[in-house]
Amino acid sequence: MTSKKQLKIRIRARMAKTGESYTAARRHVVDRPEPRSDGGWTFHGGREPGSAAIAAVLANQGAAISEPLVFLAGGGIGAGYILWEFKHDDSRHLVLGFRNQWQYHDRWMAKTLDRLGLAHAVHTTSGVRGAAARLTGELDAGRPCIVLPDRYHVGYWGLPASLDGHGGHPVVVYRRDGEDVLVDDRGAAPIRVPRARMDAARARVPSYKNVMHVLDPAAAGGLGAERLAAAALEGLHDAAEHLSASSESFSLPAWRKWSRLLVDPRNAKGWPRVFADGRGLAGALLSMWEGVEPVGADGGNLRDLFADALEEAGPLLGLPLAGLAGEFRRIHGLWHGLAEAALPLEVEEFARMRALTARIRESLLAEGAAAGPPDGDGEDGTAGGAPAESGAGPAGRADGADEAGGIDGTGEADEAVAGAAELRELRAAVDRASPVRDQQALFADLSERLAEIHRAETEAAAALRDVLGR
Repeated sequence: MTSKKQLKIRIRARMAKTGESYTAARRHVVDRPEPRSDGGWTFHGGREPGSAAIAAVLANQGAAISEPLVFLAGGGIGAGYILWEFKHDDSRHLVLGFRNQWQYHDRWMAKTLDRLGLAHAVHTTSGVRGAAARLTGELDAGRPCIVLPDRYHVGYWGLPASLDGHGGHPVVVYRRDGEDVLVDDRGAAPIRVPRARMDAARARVPSYKNVMHVLDPAAAGGLGAERLAAAALEGLHDAAEHLSASSESFSLPAWRKWSRLLVDPRNAKGWPRVFADGRGLAGALLSMWEGVEPVGADGGNLRDLFADALEEAGPLLGLPLAGLAGEFRRIHGLWHGLAEAALPLEVEEFARMRALTARIRESLLAEGAAAGPPDGDGEDGTAGGAPAESGAGPAGRADGADEAGGIDGTGEADEAVAGAAELRELRAAVDRASPVRDQQALFADLSERLAEIHRAETEAAAALRDVLGR
């Protein structure tokens, strides 16, 4: 067995055990990992898709700004909970939001770039050809583009057809090569996507309007300490206000609502009623684990990323934020405990699902992939992707799109494909026959944990307001 193979096994094992992102797990296994490059583009990894995309473009333009500060400029953390039920395939989809304005990509991106004072162009159009021509022009001019493809249609996540049209997250397309484009999605290597597939993925969700953000290459030069401090302060005020909102879908009261629904047998959306026969429960618990933990496609609960941002912003602003940073790290631990309780390693089927998720993520992010057309049998599979239309549900399937998304290639790509197929099959099996023996006890435990998280985050938001003098 080669040392490279041993390294991959160790990273995957850590990801499955701890729920850490690929980047974090690799840092624990590899001493001082060197950034990798593809031509003139260097990969820096990252956590939250939007802030990581902005930080990656800036880093490749010569600006030294961390992802946590970009994340803070956008308002930091948020909250959101929606449980969707679909009759057409008797499926349940759990959607969790952990970033400020997680349901509005365009609004979040606009305010983040504006606060950082970064000159940029925003291109939107309902026409596929016009969007494709604009992308070609920008890439040929040497300008990387932040785009928003549908996660199923872009292909490389290996998702099932049931997630067709559920939307996706921002990625950086940094150059084209023949009939393909090369993508940076917080990994350590390029992801090769056929151009026609990327164009279709960008157009899949009508409300996205093929949105594309292009930063002015000269913008990075204006990111001085004064500008960063102003952006950080505005982001802190935004976070304090957003976390104090009353919405039970898009702010902290969402956790209280979810806590109550976990044990309410009378509410139509109560988990005792939705999962009365156990069908679909295992998939929902996997969705919870993937949504809460950094191993997931959206970066996890992000409370530790916010803590990093507070630690950086404190000295920059002369504010006493270290204590709050420590509290949000503790809250991150509470979320980790919730995820562990939902999908414990002691349950054989759950341990295998975690291992397969880590295998797919590590293969994709470590070595990149060649994304091909959807293939597979369309069974329910990995969770991921908030429903499109700003959290209002999937946009519906494209004509003929009734297969599972996958990766077409060799080596790492084939391994990710195999892992995704096995995960789809396993999830379908446990969704039919849940391995959870005592649902009532599980729901009660998760409810108590969420109530504790809600109290802790509400108190932390109040402490943040006090620090800011509000």
